[in-house]
Amino acid sequence: MDSRGGGTLRKRAIDPTRADTAVKHGKSEEIHAAGENEEPEPVSPTGRLFREPHFNCYIVSVFGLGAPVDLPAVRAGLEATLARHPRFHSVQVLDAEGARPKWVRTTVNLDDHVVVPDLDAITATPADPDRALEDYVSSLSTLPMDHSRPLWELHVLDFPTSEAAAALAFRVHHSVGDGVSLLSLFLACTRRTADPSALPAIIPAARRAGPAVYALPPQRPRLQSLGALLVFLVAWVGSFLVLVWHTAVDVACFVATAASAARDPPTLFRGAEEGVEFRPKRFVNRTLSLDDVKHIKNAMNCTVNDVLLGVASAALSRYYFRKTGENVRKSIKVRSTLLVNLRKTPGLHTLASMMESGKDSGAKWGNRLGYMILPFHLAKHDDHLEYVREATKVARRKKSSMESVLTYWSASIIMKIFGIKAAASLCYSMMRNTTLSFSSLAGPSEQVVFCGHPIVYIAPSVYGHPHALTMHYQSYMRIIKLVLAVDETQVPDAHELLDDFTESLKLIREAAPGQPQHT
Repeated sequence: MDSRGGGTLRKRAIDPTRADTAVKHGKSEEIHAAGENEEPEPVSPTGRLFREPHFNCYIVSVFGLGAPVDLPAVRAGLEATLARHPRFHSVQVLDAEGARPKWVRTTVNLDDHVVVPDLDAITATPADPDRALEDYVSSLSTLPMDHSRPLWELHVLDFPTSEAAAALAFRVHHSVGDGVSLLSLFLACTRRTADPSALPAIIPAARRAGPAVYALPPQRPRLQSLGALLVFLVAWVGSFLVLVWHTAVDVACFVATAASAARDPPTLFRGAEEGVEFRPKRFVNRTLSLDDVKHIKNAMNCTVNDVLLGVASAALSRYYFRKTGENVRKSIKVRSTLLVNLRKTPGLHTLASMMESGKDSGAKWGNRLGYMILPFHLAKHDDHLEYVREATKVARRKKSSMESVLTYWSASIIMKIFGIKAAASLCYSMMRNTTLSFSSLAGPSEQVVFCGHPIVYIAPSVYGHPHALTMHYQSYMRIIKLVLAVDETQVPDAHELLDDFTESLKLIREAAPGQPQHT
């Protein structure tokens, strides 16, 4: 049976001739039929980077559902929303020189994008459906995509697990958009459970570790004397000089890392050999309490992201010292690569209008990402709150830097002068010489429904980049989903690492003053 009927997973063979014809020269009849009246849009520099062999990155998100899958309703919903978005009915076509890809509209055939696997094979071990879901989603990291079609798939996994009645696995090529944009687009396809006609409300995100804007405030305080004016100007100049200094230091560190002059030591989380970006990844997740995280945030006077960074540092430390058996009181510095979205994401109403009209409506879309390097310390602390204090210190330091902006523009300049290969080599070396990737996204504060299906959890991740460990935090309602993408040759027991995150959050919460407020 095909994907409309709910039978076997179709092993689609990719015809290189057809793919080359469509992608390189744009002579597919379908492409011309759908795109002849549309002006092709260039693929963004970051989008082009994600096409390179060492950065052939894909985003994989699992959505737990509160009800069995109504496949006709899902298909009808996709036809009315996602399949109408410009990026989701376009393919990348290279110009005559084969150097500058552009987005060209084509026709979407949902049979090519909605995949229903053989559930009998998946549920052959009904005693452990969670493992069956995990195995299937992890297997997606081994399967290529046909670039002669729009680069997205929705896999329907209609069997119950411990957390949901069914699941949808959404896979999309990273060149289509960054994680923030794609999450916003998915949410624009959903509606509030309490009001099926209304779009969801997004949790206001605390300011992430990113560049602070140092400028005169719109309304300056009343200055009663020349002395007060001088104090105000000195404070502003001082903060600006701090920004310049921190940015210079961070950019120098970035350059040294990219040039392999500064690299993290080999640890349990980072091997010495290359090629990790080509190896399969296992995706595992764990549900954490947002109430517990907020309690720590309030007790420590920091942000949610500061707490999550601290929990990650504590968990990695627990795992490392237990596995290595090292008992000495020492601190090992490793670093995480954080991608910072520099483009203002269109609002949900704007995205909903884009899908309704099938046009971009002037809204900006794509990848505009800067890099930031965050240090983590593997250390043993008797006071568990010390992990959060150190993370808060690092995050506040990074907020007084334009590192992400400078790294984005430097990569763009290198691409223009030396070409995409040089820019890809720079970014690859930078990531290869660090230990892991880190990301945190905010979701709706209340439950939403997708095509009539209540969403229970959202678990995003990514693969195809040169890190053996990637951490994603995704908030939704009153939970946070922690998702790890691991190379099992480097981290063979990912579930133990998940346990360390759970235990670390528990210990930090118990050490924080006051009582958690569970509302």
